[in-house]
Amino acid sequence: QVQLVESGGGLVQPGGSLRLSCSASGFSLDSKTIGWFRQAPGKEREGVACISNTDGETYVPDSVKGRFTISRDNAKNRFYLQMDSLKPEDTAVYYCAASPRTYESVRISEYDAWGQGTQVTVSS
Repeated sequence: QVQLVESGGGLVQPGGSLRLSCSASGFSLDSKTIGWFRQAPGKEREGVACISNTDGETYVPDSVKGRFTISRDNAKNRFYLQMDSLKPEDTAVYYCAASPRTYESVRISEYDAWGQGTQVTVSS
């Protein structure tokens, strides 16, 4: 059974950091491009980071550039999202996802495996 499970969400003050983890089971991440997405109340789901399975190229949008870093550990079948200098507008449910594509992309339609989501709240 293909499954992705996120962990590491929670409440953090503005300026703080969180590290999200995503564990995969039922398949290997080696052949997958992986990504992190988020969805705030009343807003569409958006991609915040991805990393390809071929050359390790990453992509992050300008809204989180310099603050969010994606990484992967294929040996552990896990990947991570390090979030620094968090802002209240980063508050959302964060999802990890895997794609069969061989290039970095945050197009939601290209991802066919999703985690259940983890809440991140940035508030004082």
